[in-house]
Amino acid sequence: MAYPRSGVSDRDQEHTLFAQTMQYVAMTTGLFALGAYLGRDLHGGIGIIAFIAAFGVLIGMQFAVRKSTGRAVGLLAAFGLLMGLATAPTLAYYASIDPSALWQAGGATALFIVGFGAAGYATRRDLSGIARVGSWALIGLILFGIVLIFVQIPGGALIYSIVGLVIFAGLTAFDFQRLRRSTDLASAPLLAASIFLDILNVFLFFLQLFSRNDQS
Repeated sequence: MAYPRSGVSDRDQEHTLFAQTMQYVAMTTGLFALGAYLGRDLHGGIGIIAFIAAFGVLIGMQFAVRKSTGRAVGLLAAFGLLMGLATAPTLAYYASIDPSALWQAGGATALFIVGFGAAGYATRRDLSGIARVGSWALIGLILFGIVLIFVQIPGGALIYSIVGLVIFAGLTAFDFQRLRRSTDLASAPLLAASIFLDILNVFLFFLQLFSRNDQS
């Protein structure tokens, strides 16, 4: 008698964690949008400071989640707002040269996250190996992006965006698999932060692609 009740409880907890995490993702995305609006006239230097502060807050979340879910959620909200401020100069630039690219990137991002998120959530195959490879590939991509700042490589921006999307396809699937496998409700803020970063990076890669296509 106890076993079936335990199974139902685990399933209910899984659904509760999914719903709670998605609520946190929506909250973080909304605060990101608010930060991007408030910071639309900021210059790049302030954006860099906000970016550093955002990742300081993200590190703080790692410790806060062990002590207080409420504090972790508050830090998650601050993280979303700061990331909006950090990204505001970039979004304002694209809005000034090609506003339609923002909508196109937003639509493509929604389809991308739903597709790879659903695949990761549904698959029974362990994706941790893909996540490890993706993490190392992401470090390589960051280094390649730094090189592109100083060296003109033909098609470098296109390669950067496409490789970035391939990497985040794997990372997105893995994050949604983690969401399905976890039963710890306290992990919801950290899972939401990971999924939000997937969404943000995918959006920026698509934004670069669509803007580049329109300019070509």
